[in-house]
Amino acid sequence: MSQALRDARRYEEGIETYIKPEDRPGFHLSARVGWMNDPNGFSYYMGQYHMFYQYHPYDSHWGPMHWGHAVSTDLLHWEYLPAALAPDRIYDRDGCFSGNAITLPDGRQMLMYTGVINEIGEGGMTREVQTQNLAFGDGLDYEKYEGNPVLTDADLPEGGSKFAFRDPKPWRVADGTYRVLVANNHEGHGGQMLLFRSDDATHWAFDKVFVENHNRLGRMWECPDFFELDGKYVLLGSSQDMLPKGLEYQNGNGTFYLTGTYDEETETFFEEGDHTIDYGIDFYAPQTVLAPDGRRIMIGWMQNWDTCNLHTKSTPWFGQMSIPRELHLKDGVLYQTPIRELEELRTDEVVYEDLVLSSEERELDGVSGRMVDLTVEVEAADPEALYRRFAIRFAKNDEFYTEVRFRRKESTVKIDRMYSGSRRAIIHQRKAAVSHEDGKLKLRIILDRFSAEVFIGDGEKVMSTTLETDLSADRIAFLADGAVRLRVAKYTLAP
Repeated sequence: MSQALRDARRYEEGIETYIKPEDRPGFHLSARVGWMNDPNGFSYYMGQYHMFYQYHPYDSHWGPMHWGHAVSTDLLHWEYLPAALAPDRIYDRDGCFSGNAITLPDGRQMLMYTGVINEIGEGGMTREVQTQNLAFGDGLDYEKYEGNPVLTDADLPEGGSKFAFRDPKPWRVADGTYRVLVANNHEGHGGQMLLFRSDDATHWAFDKVFVENHNRLGRMWECPDFFELDGKYVLLGSSQDMLPKGLEYQNGNGTFYLTGTYDEETETFFEEGDHTIDYGIDFYAPQTVLAPDGRRIMIGWMQNWDTCNLHTKSTPWFGQMSIPRELHLKDGVLYQTPIRELEELRTDEVVYEDLVLSSEERELDGVSGRMVDLTVEVEAADPEALYRRFAIRFAKNDEFYTEVRFRRKESTVKIDRMYSGSRRAIIHQRKAAVSHEDGKLKLRIILDRFSAEVFIGDGEKVMSTTLETDLSADRIAFLADGAVRLRVAKYTLAP
């Protein structure tokens, strides 16, 4: 073990004792100490889910990337393990960037990650040269491969950039050989996903350009994930500098998924459609895992790059993951629902049936809190006089609140944290088009102290946001413009 990794492990073990459990999310994974961004190596190994993550233990702001490490049996209760990787070799001295993990036939877990070296170019400008590297371990300790790096700029196709070559996603195919998708930027058409192959998981060769952006969804593509789902194939990605297409891709740095078919013989992906993964404010770099029971489960970093460096230096930790989400594909649309294990945390059920609300703000007895699973079904109280607007306000006191607002005629849902207590002119609102029948809509809101995730319909759209509002703001209110009929089911979530 290198001195750099030993120092990181000693530091995180000491500093975490100063962070109280109640100052963290209750059931979302957060940074052990310091800074967290992208999920890495989301995998199931030796009877546990493993989540590694981009990590700077020494500061709550971005810095030289390590890999943090945590394990769970239910994806809601997490145990921190010692940091898995530190930037301690010539090929990764300036950062161990994102990657993934697979289990090898001999039982070892292999981590594949991007190593970074800062190179000073013309005019003194520093740029990151990126390569792909391996480490092998037992679920606790990992040893970097003596043959690193296993992919360099020499393996790139013409036009591929060595400064934007990252985030490997490896897998083992049925014949025992291996493939890996790596994100790359092309000087002409922007982001692309490159496919490499290997017979032994250590010696890799370029195969083909798997998918090309052609400058349609932002510029550089990052964080690929590729899997079969409900008879189709899905490619997840995150893109920089996106431009909106109507109500799709509103974030400058946002997420997307491509759906289509896959010819295994020629290893060709045929695209059929694309959409945003999460329509809220804070969601990036998702990864998935195939659970032992066959569910495809996704977790993303619940932050965005335009707002994530605005907290104070004194913050002991920063960064959290989304709620794990079960995925399904219906008619080309990726449906996301909170993992069913969340229901085991429910206590204190409060239900209101056939509640009529009209043109006033109303709070309900027993419906409050900042660790809450809240489902609201809304419809017009009078089919002959359809309402215009319905809203739910949460993390609320006499001064602050965050709001989810449905406009029936526009068929849109907006998440709005403008009045949440933020003192910065940052991103506060996002909007998504939704399906409904004459104003009949279901909203499920998961609150966990410092975040809210809104699942619309049966998970057809999801909107995620972080919250800075003081935890004492725990009221929930309902508003309508016109008469609505509600069914409300509220549970306290107790980890």
